[in-house]
Amino acid sequence: MIEADEMGRSRGSGQQIAEMLPLLVRHEIQVLRKAGFSARDVAGRVGVSVDSVRRVGREDGVTHVDDRAERKARRVGRPSTAAPFTEKVQGWLKSEPDLPTMELLRRAKEHGYTGSKTSYYALVAGLRPPKAAPIVRFEGLPGEFSQHDFGHVDVTFVDGRRKRVHFFASRLKYSRFSRVTLVPNERVETIVRCLARDFVAFGGRPLMAVFDRPKTVVLKSGRGREVEAFNATFAQAIVDIGVGVEMCAPRSGWQKGSVERLVGWVKSSFFKPRKFLDDRDLAAQLELWHVEVNTKTPSRATGVIPETRRLEELPRLRPVQVFPEKLPLRIPIVVGPTAEVLYEGAYYSMQPEAAHVPGTLFLYEDRVHIVAGRFESEQRRRTSEEPHSPTPEHRSAKLAAVHGRRAKLYEKRQQVLNLGPAALEILTNVTHENPRRAHEGVAMLYGLLEEHGAEALRRAMTNAVSLGTPNVAAVERLVGKKGPRLHEGVSRRVDEALPREPRARAQRRAIPRAESKRGAR
Repeated sequence: MIEADEMGRSRGSGQQIAEMLPLLVRHEIQVLRKAGFSARDVAGRVGVSVDSVRRVGREDGVTHVDDRAERKARRVGRPSTAAPFTEKVQGWLKSEPDLPTMELLRRAKEHGYTGSKTSYYALVAGLRPPKAAPIVRFEGLPGEFSQHDFGHVDVTFVDGRRKRVHFFASRLKYSRFSRVTLVPNERVETIVRCLARDFVAFGGRPLMAVFDRPKTVVLKSGRGREVEAFNATFAQAIVDIGVGVEMCAPRSGWQKGSVERLVGWVKSSFFKPRKFLDDRDLAAQLELWHVEVNTKTPSRATGVIPETRRLEELPRLRPVQVFPEKLPLRIPIVVGPTAEVLYEGAYYSMQPEAAHVPGTLFLYEDRVHIVAGRFESEQRRRTSEEPHSPTPEHRSAKLAAVHGRRAKLYEKRQQVLNLGPAALEILTNVTHENPRRAHEGVAMLYGLLEEHGAEALRRAMTNAVSLGTPNVAAVERLVGKKGPRLHEGVSRRVDEALPREPRARAQRRAIPRAESKRGAR
C-alpha cells in the first residue's frame, strides 16, 4: 500500500520519509491550482501525490525560497542530539564569548551529553556570536599610495593561435591613473624595473607601494600583514628607488584599497572586449587603451577622469630618485675557478686573480658591472644562448697566468672552443686530420681571435662550416671578409669560387714565437 507522507512525497512500506517539498515546487502547485488546474493534473505535472497538492493548496502563499529556514521552522528532520543543550551553550557563551569549543564540549559531557562531537560543534558554531568586523574602505590620499600586481590571461589571436600573456599593472590609488606593461615573466627584476618605469609615467613617487604579496618578493611571511624576510635584491632596489613598501595580508586583496580589483579590471576592460592580430597589435592597442582610460574615461570609483586627478596629485608625488636605465639590481656572486661569473646562464669574464673572490654583480638592463674585491669589470649584458665571450684583456691575462707550454695550448684551444659549435667542428677536424701538427692550427686560430675579435672569428668559422670547408685555411680567407653573413645550408660549390692557397703555404704561416714548433703529443 502506498500513501502520501505529511511532507507531500509518497512512501511505501519500510521507506524513509522524504525531504520537505521545496518552496519553489510549492509555489508552482499554488500557481497551477489558482489557474484552475485540477488536483490530479497538478499532481501529474509536479510529480507528487494528489493529497499533497490539496494540502499545499490550502497553505498560505509562498513568500520566500529559503528551504533551509523553512525546514527549520517546520521542524523537519530528526532532531539533533545536541539540541537539548542549546540554552546551556547560550549561557556559557554569553558569559565567556571566546570560550573554546572543546571546553564547551567538556562541560556538556559533564551535564550528560552523549552525542557526537560533530553535532555538538555544529550547534556551537550556530550559537557563537559572529566576530566579523565591518569592511573598511582604504582610500588613498594624493601622493600616498600606489598599488601593483602581476596578472596573466590566455589570449586567442584572430588566426586562432593561443598564447598566455603576462602583465604588470600599476595604479595610483587617489587618481586611478594606471599603467600596464607586458612582461615575459614574474621575477624580481621584472617587478623592480616595471616599478621604476611606472613611477616615471606617474610623474613621481608616492609614499608607499602596495603589493599583493608576490611569492618572488616575500620569502617568509609573518602574522597578518607582517613579512619576516624579503628577497634581498628586491629590498635593496626598493631602497634605491626610494619608496616604502607594504604587503596585503594573505587572502585579503581588499586591503589594496580599491573597490575594483586591479588585475580583474585590466582583464575586463582591456583584454576581454578586444581582438588582437598578433603580439605587435596587442602592444599597440595597449598604448591606445592607456590614453583612453587615463585621459578620456571617468573612473568608476571617483567619477573623474584619472588624468585630471593625477594633475591634482602631482604636487604630492616626490621626484623620481632613480631612472630605470640607471637602476642596478645588486646580486651577490663568487668568481668561479675559471675567473668567470655565471649569471642566468651567461658567463662574464674577470681578471685571473679574481678567481674564488666573492663580490657583487650590479645588473642593469643592458650591461653588468661586477665588483669582486679590488677587481672590477663592466660588460654588455648577454643571454644564456650566447657563447662565452671574455674581453680581450681578460683573455690575454688568463693566458699569461697559465704556466707550461701544454697548459697554454689547452687554454688557447678552450678560448677558441668557447666561440660555439662551429669552433668545435673545425678544431675536431684539424686534430683528426693531422694530430702531430694540430697545435699549429690551434695557434693560428687563436692568433686570428686576438687580431680580429670573437665576433669576426665566430662568423668566419660558421661560414666555413656552412661551405663545407671546416679548416684553418678557409677560416683565414673568410675572417677578413665583410658583407652578408652566410648561413648553414649554402651549397658547398660556393667554396669553389673562393681563391685557394696551397696547403703547404698555409702550413708555413708564421706561428707565435712563444710556442714550440714541436707540437703537443
